[in-house]
Amino acid sequence: MLKIVSILSLTIFLMGGCQSSLLAQENTISATKISIPNDTKQLLLVTTDDWQTKYATLQRLEKIDSKWQKVGEDIDIILGRNGMGWGIGLHTNPKNAPFVKKEGDGKAPAGLFSLHHAFGYEDLALNFPYQKYDTKAYKCVDDSKSKFYNTIIDSTKALKDYDSFEYMRLDNDVYKYGIMVNHNPKQEAQKGSCIFIHLKDGTQKGTSGCTSMNESEIVDILKWLDFGAKPLILQLPKNELWRANLL
Repeated sequence: MLKIVSILSLTIFLMGGCQSSLLAQENTISATKISIPNDTKQLLLVTTDDWQTKYATLQRLEKIDSKWQKVGEDIDIILGRNGMGWGIGLHTNPKNAPFVKKEGDGKAPAGLFSLHHAFGYEDLALNFPYQKYDTKAYKCVDDSKSKFYNTIIDSTKALKDYDSFEYMRLDNDVYKYGIMVNHNPKQEAQKGSCIFIHLKDGTQKGTSGCTSMNESEIVDILKWLDFGAKPLILQLPKNELWRANLL
């Protein structure tokens, strides 16, 4: 009788252990899912064939009757010269992720992000926040020691505490039109800064971590964006799309 009770107890213990293990696995998987807020009605979906490639496709999606539907044609775009790495946004990065975005790594951030504001060299009427950067006074600070790290400032009004930055008014048209991606909003040091959607530079070298396309394509996107639709951008390799429910 004692032996039977012992075996039964062991069986119950093992079953409990298996259930705990399964629950832990389910919780881990759940934690790595990407949840798109219900009130988001517009989505820029950027996908690549793998983590290392700089070539990607962008699709515009609009939620109609609770279902995501494509808007317009797919766009061939170019990302960071070293592909993608998990960034800091509206998602939880997987534990022990092999590719993680860092300052200066030439990777575009993977994950789900809000769009901070649009910008350009000239005035442009949109249904989305827009800032004109028509002088070299406007700078995006990429020095993580600065209190202005990962923010765009008017350098004529801000006390200089940074050693590195990039101008928002360039001598070319790369920033003629653009959108600031809300990556690393808490300004965590060395986690990546100044991430934009902007024009291609005419080469195939890849960006420093931004998302680039042709002028006509970004203008179409800017005119399509609606602040009230709370648009987001989702960037992932195709084999990671299971994390986001887009059905």
